[in-house]
Amino acid sequence: MNKDESTSTPKRVSVLEQTHLKPVAERRAMGKALRQQTPRAAHGEWRPRAQRADPVELLIENSKGRAEELVPIRYGRMMANPFAFYRGAAAIMAYDLSSTPNTGANVMACGDCHLLNFGGFATAERKLIFDINDFDEAAIAPWEWDVKRLAASFVIAGRANGFTAADCKEAGWLAVQGYRQTMAAYAERPVLETWYDAIEWDEIMANMRDKEMKRFYTRKAEASMAESAHEKEFARLAASQGYPARIIDQPPLIYHYGDMRDEAFAGMVRASLQDYISNLPLERVLLVRRYEIVDVAIKVVGVGSVGTLCGIVLLMSGNQEPLFLQFKEAQQSVLEPYAGASLFTHHGQRVVIGQKLMQAASDLFLGWGTGAGALHRHFYIRQLRDAKIKPVIEVMSAFNLKGYAGLCGRALARAHTRSGDAAVLSGYMGTSTAFEDALAGFAVAYADQNEKDHAALVEAVRTGRLAANMVE
Repeated sequence: MNKDESTSTPKRVSVLEQTHLKPVAERRAMGKALRQQTPRAAHGEWRPRAQRADPVELLIENSKGRAEELVPIRYGRMMANPFAFYRGAAAIMAYDLSSTPNTGANVMACGDCHLLNFGGFATAERKLIFDINDFDEAAIAPWEWDVKRLAASFVIAGRANGFTAADCKEAGWLAVQGYRQTMAAYAERPVLETWYDAIEWDEIMANMRDKEMKRFYTRKAEASMAESAHEKEFARLAASQGYPARIIDQPPLIYHYGDMRDEAFAGMVRASLQDYISNLPLERVLLVRRYEIVDVAIKVVGVGSVGTLCGIVLLMSGNQEPLFLQFKEAQQSVLEPYAGASLFTHHGQRVVIGQKLMQAASDLFLGWGTGAGALHRHFYIRQLRDAKIKPVIEVMSAFNLKGYAGLCGRALARAHTRSGDAAVLSGYMGTSTAFEDALAGFAVAYADQNEKDHAALVEAVRTGRLAANMVE
């Protein structure tokens, strides 16, 4: 067995080992010692396994259990370009990452760590922060997997924007450098100071050098905080004529069934919310009970989640103040077949715990529950939107993308310190650029692989093997 093979299978742990009681110097030495079994340069290699699975078959397998009528929308969105494909191909990359070298050090990993799964949002204290914001695939897994997926996403996004090969590779490189340098800083900071840390939006704006982009995102932030997110969503998504208010159909992405199924579906959602409420802390229970459900609708979301059962619930207070909750089906993480079964028997709980562990501040209404009746499946629930600020990659220059790369690397390092040991990981990565040099090479090679896989999907649709709906 060669060195790559000996380090390709992640070690199974029942809990995340905490090594923080040892002195920092000893923990750094532990990390440095890991280079003996997994040299940093080994991370720069991407060689598909000899009998690599058909990526289209992996997609088909990942689509099982989803609503059959919605799966073509998923494929249609992924067909748009290699970057759109990458966003929906977390299952393919999880399969590929499982054969790459890793140190055996696990963290609570995001599982779908690409650059569009970061952004700004408001905390319960109404402060804007920047952080990871998608945890559908969260699982205990090798820390390197998140970093590699993030780095590759910058190369792929840069190519989608038409940037030079050098700029694309540098963006991936800077994402990893931001991760390494931030991890090194956290290794020296007090435990609670690290735990409480957050990346504040005002800090980002103050340090943004591109004046046009600064104005662009300042306007987005001001608009997001100008009024209640739920009031804005009510104006956009609901009709208040008559009583009660009703969510407006926008097929095929937001819709009611339009027949007897609507009443049955709404009844099951009401019953399902009772299980969600039973899992909330008391203060949240009291808050939720100040609203009542007035309507429910199906909502197709994202790229990777298309076909899973997702929807929105419109609730109103006695003063007719709206609250939108989003429920999303939680299935097995794409990482679990390779990193081991989740510690949690409920996948909604897995997502919620992953989010609470990785985010600096989580949604006030975040919770999980099991569906009632025919909806007997795992869900997690959160606010539909709360002052969310999404990155707009299409308007970024190469300079902007590189700055954003460092920011995402920094946010990922902060998230990983919640469950991992910054001193151990920093000791492994070291003070040179060896780690980012290696991962930048991997990111470019995997971007090439992603283009081939995207072409395979396009061919599968062209030949009729798969059906695709190109709706936006």
